[in-house]
Amino acid sequence: MRSNPGDPDGQLQRFSAGTPARCLAAALWWCTAGNAAADEPPQPYLEEPSYQLAPHLLGGRDGFRERQAAAGVTMLADNTSFFIGNTNGGFRQAFDYGGHGDYMLIADGGKLGGRDGLYLKVRAEHRFGETIVQDVGCFISPTLIADLPVYGSEQLYLTNVLVTQELTDAFSLFAGKMDTLDGDMNDFAHGRGKTQFSNMGFVFNPIVGATVPYSTLGAGFVYHPEDGPKLMVTVLNSTDTTNTSGFGELFNDGLLLSAAVRIPTNWFDRPGHQLLGGTWNNRTYTSLSEAYIPYPDVATPATRGSWCLYWNFDQYLFVDAADETRGWGPFGRAGVADENTSPVDLFLSFGVGGNVPSARRGADTFGIGWYYASTSSQIGPLITSQFGPIGDGQGVECFYNYEFTPAIRITPDMQYVVPALRAAEPSLIVGMRALVSF
Repeated sequence: MRSNPGDPDGQLQRFSAGTPARCLAAALWWCTAGNAAADEPPQPYLEEPSYQLAPHLLGGRDGFRERQAAAGVTMLADNTSFFIGNTNGGFRQAFDYGGHGDYMLIADGGKLGGRDGLYLKVRAEHRFGETIVQDVGCFISPTLIADLPVYGSEQLYLTNVLVTQELTDAFSLFAGKMDTLDGDMNDFAHGRGKTQFSNMGFVFNPIVGATVPYSTLGAGFVYHPEDGPKLMVTVLNSTDTTNTSGFGELFNDGLLLSAAVRIPTNWFDRPGHQLLGGTWNNRTYTSLSEAYIPYPDVATPATRGSWCLYWNFDQYLFVDAADETRGWGPFGRAGVADENTSPVDLFLSFGVGGNVPSARRGADTFGIGWYYASTSSQIGPLITSQFGPIGDGQGVECFYNYEFTPAIRITPDMQYVVPALRAAEPSLIVGMRALVSF
């Protein structure tokens, strides 16, 4: 990865290593050994699509994946590629190519000879190519998924080995290694950075960055009635273990408690949601580089414990009479965090998104949004001491997600980003994103 011209020592880079291939191979073998049907399983953060419902480019000719799905194993894979550039401002004007590969298996344990309602989810992922973060000089990534699961590394990582046990139709327990990207669901501003907005500020709330790791071990429960509020409570290891199994670090430096409730609404006789959540992490904080966001490795006063509170909403203003799953409307997020440990102590975002109101292009989606990230008055001076003046960051993104086929989606994207680092001029970012579901 290139060094940032404004970061000659490469301190904005963060590298990790891991080799989970043997674990992935073992999980693949276990799953494909089954011979029973797989239903759509409940998941802690969202329900993963079944093979029959998910778009896929390959598999129809020889029928292998269809037979595996009928036999109890759902196989999903996709590739998200970006060709995107900083055309003005920032530290460097250049176009970069990068992306992300995502590979997932879901197995029904009951059909495979285990307990009814028992499911296994295995996810492996990697990033590749260059990132635009260093060209722009920002902390909130304009292309989040291209920087995950480990910023700066192109290795394959096993980020989910998650077991879920459905005890009733509305209550499930889960435990294992899991990623946390799906924890701030929003109908118009989420999509893991692959199907809706690309900028981190619209995929989830960055306010959680100091308290929540990307992938780690944990356990919890989710209450998920069909039409009522969804409540999730999770206990997680306090630090990120994307590049290891996590057992050697489990609770060595405290734990993370997370709780969120998502309430369906029916304002104006239109569907919507209100989500309220909070996190508390009691680990010892000593550096900014320990955050979800790839901040530079700046030492901070040793502090025990951190917290954050966050909220989001989505509200449909238009619902297609022919298909109630399609529509568009406004969304928003807000959050506050401990200013002694979190570089961002206040976050706001608002926008409009959803399906294009067109009978001919009803599967296309769009979005436009604005975010604002306030820099902590306690953490900001520590960054200033090494990288110069720092202020608050903000940005605007607009996109149009064009369905070329159900398995191929092309997304023109434009962003205007004002980096928190004042040495970087505001950037105009333009480019294309392509998602191919195999």
